[in-house]
Amino acid sequence: MLQAQVFLWAYILLFFPTSIVAQGLGVNWGVIASHPLDPKIVVNILKDNGIKKVKLFHAEHDILTALSGTDIEVMVGIPNHSLESLSEKYSVAQAWVKANITAYQLQVSFCCRYVAVGNEPFLAAYNGTYNNITLPAMKNILKALNEACVGKDIKVSTPLNGDVYITPTYKPSDGIFRHDLADIMNGICEFLHKNNAAFIVNIYPFLNLYQNPGFPETYAFFDNDDSNSMDDHGVKYRSVLDANIDTLVAALKVSNFSDIPIIVGEVGWPTDGNIYATTKNAKKFYNGLLKRIVKNEGTPLRAKQYPDVYMFSLLDEDLKSIDPGMFERHWGIFSFDGQPKFPMDLSGKGQNKPLVGGKNVTYMEKKWCVYNKDASNQKDLPVKVAWACNNTDCTTLVPGASCSGMGIDMNASVAFNMYYQMANQTKGACDFEGLAKIVKRDPSNGTCRLPIMIKTIQTTSNSSASAPKSSRSSTFSSSTSHSPFETHSPSPSSSPFHSPLLIFQIFVGIFTIWFV
Repeated sequence: MLQAQVFLWAYILLFFPTSIVAQGLGVNWGVIASHPLDPKIVVNILKDNGIKKVKLFHAEHDILTALSGTDIEVMVGIPNHSLESLSEKYSVAQAWVKANITAYQLQVSFCCRYVAVGNEPFLAAYNGTYNNITLPAMKNILKALNEACVGKDIKVSTPLNGDVYITPTYKPSDGIFRHDLADIMNGICEFLHKNNAAFIVNIYPFLNLYQNPGFPETYAFFDNDDSNSMDDHGVKYRSVLDANIDTLVAALKVSNFSDIPIIVGEVGWPTDGNIYATTKNAKKFYNGLLKRIVKNEGTPLRAKQYPDVYMFSLLDEDLKSIDPGMFERHWGIFSFDGQPKFPMDLSGKGQNKPLVGGKNVTYMEKKWCVYNKDASNQKDLPVKVAWACNNTDCTTLVPGASCSGMGIDMNASVAFNMYYQMANQTKGACDFEGLAKIVKRDPSNGTCRLPIMIKTIQTTSNSSASAPKSSRSSTFSSSTSHSPFETHSPSPSSSPFHSPLLIFQIFVGIFTIWFV
């Protein structure tokens, strides 16, 4: 009897995931990184943590191969730059489906459930570039899937930003689709309804807080009380996420498509690059979100079932555009090397459980590049640091970030080391005319981590062109509302973006002050 019990537990540990995950929870997997983690390691991270759904921004052969043969449900994305060719030539859609769907299903089990055509194509900032080609591209992809006899199992949709709907009165129940998109959204919704596909929307409570001075901080999370809640005809909204979802629910109802299911395609919280972007806040947000999902009570306008949710994102990406903000490279619940940033109970039970990190990750040699304070040409330091930051990732140095306010030695070391690591520890990458030197003792200090880069493999893509610079749009939703409780983020023009030139100016200014 004892032997039978031992065998049973051994079987459970071997063949069942080590973590129970909230039903309907998935994660986005982006690869805009200088040193992408081996897809096999990433897939094992998903499996070890019990994550059953993943969303990709475009098709990459190595990633699709790693996912094949697993029971992980996949949403494969198609980038915006492919929409024109897909809409104009059905043969392009046929070729895409053959290369990225059926090729894997013929070889081994490949659990693809959605094709996401485009990514936030109707952003106001795109000035209508994709307005008239997105739906035709979706139709061609679905036609090609049907022709390949997989259309019944694989749905077609397009992830949209929350700026496609607005609420003129600030109240979710008054949500409508943007006037200039009314006909387009009607066509999209008709397509989704006819084919039993979900409306996919990307929502970012963090951006409400980041871009709106005076926005109630607690309203961006889930433990808000009535003091900062939104009253909508007697209904209390205590989180901006729920208010945003119901604004969409109302817009769908007005358009006579109230039965279309909703998927939150992206939602998350960054951990660095801004005063609000911290591991503490990220943990708080995800704990609240996961508890909300597990309750499955729905929202006031769509009760009984909460939408499926894809966390944004799985890993940090150090080559993402920083136009939206310096936090843009720090959305991962895991760092670039697959290590968890904070405890996170994916079951939604609120336990302080650690995530399972990447195994067998190969790092480069334990060497760091740091500031050499004994160099004779100290007057050149501001320019050298600024140059390094223009050519690497210095987003941890901005005010409020993990390495900010630690003095000239640490700031220079952060810049030099990031450049050195991203250059694969090439000896010549740690010189800066004598202002930098190589050390073998970890110079990390407190919250400021100076990483060692991982060894990586080169992934290959099956898409007709390379991935866009950012796996997420670099501009965000706009609204006619400017209430502190608005359900969208303001238009791009209302917030300053950060360019490499601005970074250069910031660091020259900082170091000039220090040297005066």
